[in-house]
Amino acid sequence: MFLKRITVLENEVERIDYPFSIPSIRSLKQLDLTSNVTFFVGENGSGKSTLLEGIADRCDFNTAGGGRQNTYDVYAAESALGKYLRLSWMPKVTNGFFLRAESFYQFATHIDEIGASLHNYGGKSLHQQLHGESFISLFQNRFKGKGIYLLDEPEAALSPARQLAFMRILHDLVNEKECQFIIATHSPILLGYNGAKIYSFDNGEITEIAYEQTDHYQITKYFLNHREKFLKDLLEE
Repeated sequence: MFLKRITVLENEVERIDYPFSIPSIRSLKQLDLTSNVTFFVGENGSGKSTLLEGIADRCDFNTAGGGRQNTYDVYAAESALGKYLRLSWMPKVTNGFFLRAESFYQFATHIDEIGASLHNYGGKSLHQQLHGESFISLFQNRFKGKGIYLLDEPEAALSPARQLAFMRILHDLVNEKECQFIIATHSPILLGYNGAKIYSFDNGEITEIAYEQTDHYQITKYFLNHREKFLKDLLEE
């Protein structure tokens, strides 16, 4: 592990406007990271992507998506939280990447426009690969040892089978290449990764939660075990 703690610089915070209008962000003072794989979960708008984006900003990654060397702009991609955060490292690393699924198309275009080596992207333009294939190519080739990787909803382009393939890539990078991951996700498959810490952003605060306590697990399990009843209750008056 490299990043150990995230702290809000309270003396510099006016907790009125965005992003401190988000309850979980407003209540955050300090978050300790104790696992090489940390998941952020919660409903849309709960603050998980906002915090992840703020961490990326403090890592000097492009908050539109990419690493330190990727300079391009995407509308509304700047972090409103980053300047209020302090990251505690041991040791500090500069290698890493911020994946924003919603702006991955713009990142792929940026790579083509600057004529970057495609060795880190599977040997061909990300635009010439299927969407899920391009994500897997990025994970397999761009992610390397002793780095921190921040992923915002990586499952957006991944089928269940590819999510399992990504889980294996993640496992190898953590155990063989000394990588650290912080991942915002809705995927009950990814959340099942052994040894990960899961933080919920629901209910107005950020709290550690067990896998089986997540809505992602409980709703999915109930649906699979009681599909007909679930759909009847949902769709019929």
